[in-house]
Amino acid sequence: MREASTGLLVELDPGSNVTDLLLEQHAKDPVHALYARKGQAGWADVSAQQFLDQVRSLAKGLIAGGLTPGETVAVMSGTRYEWTVVDFAIWFAGGVPVPIYETSSASQIEWILHDSGARRIFAENEAKAALVREVLDSSGLLADSVLPVVRMDSDGAAPNLASLAAAGTGVGDAELERHRSAAGLADVASLVYTSGTTGRPKGCEITHGNFALVAKNIVPFLPEILMQPRTRTLMFLPLAHVLARAVQVICLSAGTTVGHTASAKELLEDLASFKPTFLLVVPRIFEKVYAGAAHKAALAGKERLFESAAAAAINYSKALDAATRGIGPGPGLAARARHALFDRLLYPKLRQAFGGHLGYTVSGASPLSPHDAHFFRGAGVPVLEGYGLTETTAPCTANTPARSKVGTVGIPVPGTTIRVAEDGEILVKGIGVFKGYHNNAAANAEAFVDGFFRTGDLGSLDEDGFLTITGRKKDLLVTAGGKNVAPGPLEEKIREHELVLQAVVIGDGRPFVSALINLDPEGLENWCAVHKVPAMTPAEASGNDLVRAALQHAVDQANALVSQAESIRSFVVLDADFTVESGHLTPSLKLKRGAVVRDFEAQINRIYG
Repeated sequence: MREASTGLLVELDPGSNVTDLLLEQHAKDPVHALYARKGQAGWADVSAQQFLDQVRSLAKGLIAGGLTPGETVAVMSGTRYEWTVVDFAIWFAGGVPVPIYETSSASQIEWILHDSGARRIFAENEAKAALVREVLDSSGLLADSVLPVVRMDSDGAAPNLASLAAAGTGVGDAELERHRSAAGLADVASLVYTSGTTGRPKGCEITHGNFALVAKNIVPFLPEILMQPRTRTLMFLPLAHVLARAVQVICLSAGTTVGHTASAKELLEDLASFKPTFLLVVPRIFEKVYAGAAHKAALAGKERLFESAAAAAINYSKALDAATRGIGPGPGLAARARHALFDRLLYPKLRQAFGGHLGYTVSGASPLSPHDAHFFRGAGVPVLEGYGLTETTAPCTANTPARSKVGTVGIPVPGTTIRVAEDGEILVKGIGVFKGYHNNAAANAEAFVDGFFRTGDLGSLDEDGFLTITGRKKDLLVTAGGKNVAPGPLEEKIREHELVLQAVVIGDGRPFVSALINLDPEGLENWCAVHKVPAMTPAEASGNDLVRAALQHAVDQANALVSQAESIRSFVVLDADFTVESGHLTPSLKLKRGAVVRDFEAQINRIYG
């Protein structure tokens, strides 16, 4: 199959915009808890009325300060409740939010402020505010028309959210409504800058229609998740990323209660107290939970028991998946019996790590290992993998509870068509596809063909319309012998090993394929404890024979997926880490392959002699 489509389920008035979703929820039930805020006494609900009042007050403050409809406003903050208030306040005032990742460098901040033309900036705290002020002072962007940077933390000195809201008391409701209703579905709602795996970030013009139509159509597309009573989710991914932000708008449309957690370090604690019914997760979280569970079992002398439980979960899920594909009858009697046994003994503990009330998880942002997908589904934590980009307002395909195939990223979401070009590139047309790149006619000319957005990803569609991602067009390696190699599947398999944090497969123009591997410090510590090896640092472990033997086993398992010509012949263990701060990962944790190859050129050259 070369093309698959799903019809639109919900249409909207062209004159409406994303703020109407909030007004709809308020009209339905003003006391319904749209959000929950974590405090000293636990989680406190924020009703639709309370949230709307806060949004209106802040929007009036922006209008009093001179904000005009269509004006861009930058927001630099980690994930927190105030981010959401500011987002909707800007929309109610008629503005266009411009998210900036909290990890952004000074040069990235300068570029986004310059390119977007933002003249107002919200910053999470004094540290972020100081960085923004430094950029403004040193870049020449500072001008009389620039308002002071507004802090978002509650204990911050003015100007802050409270002082801004207080400044708007003289703005009337009629003036607020004029600003709120100024935009329609075709107008730009947000400039979201790509996280920049290559080159300078580009500003994607996401429209009100992109956000609102995706939200209104995803809810009935996933009724088992979003149309149930008292649905709750905990948001911990960065709201500067379009995936988290789109999901938050979807949750608003569904009436789902959303909580926010400040960091991954607090995630497990917050999951236990918040008890979400579904969760948006990146693959690294599944990897960490699996590795942690395996480590605890090994320390307790139950390593074989855990391995048996994992095998039972994976086999059970694979049998279910085979039945879905029409190539098997489903789990047999023995498989069901073993699954039932471990569902009493071990799986509940794993489910409890997610709060104990989780019905589904949705995985996005990067590829999920089929091993992890089968394990967690078999253990009672169903994983629905989807696919999307900033340019598609996140989800353009997704697996659903009713229609799911592990290893695929699902079927087109409503109002979307997926086409696979002759060279394997995935093309997308639909309600989520952005308006275009801001101030970048050259990029826009390259981005579209026959009305379809060119994703740069490679994939295939099966006979049922399920999309499988096979690689990234720019990442495809061609060895000196002319063999095409997709590095993604090899890297995913190697990352399944508890010792591995990241793996980068290389070999473009080289005589054979090789890999750069860096170690997970936590995984290394656990591995040493289980194998009764003296503790060592990643730098010390990089030359340790036992560690290298374990890594060779991981590489051998990856090589089993491909032909000999595509297999990894050699690898190097790096004593450096790939992080957002080092410039080797994007804020959404995608690998910047070009930066890695450039910065570790010496190690790569040693591999090839």
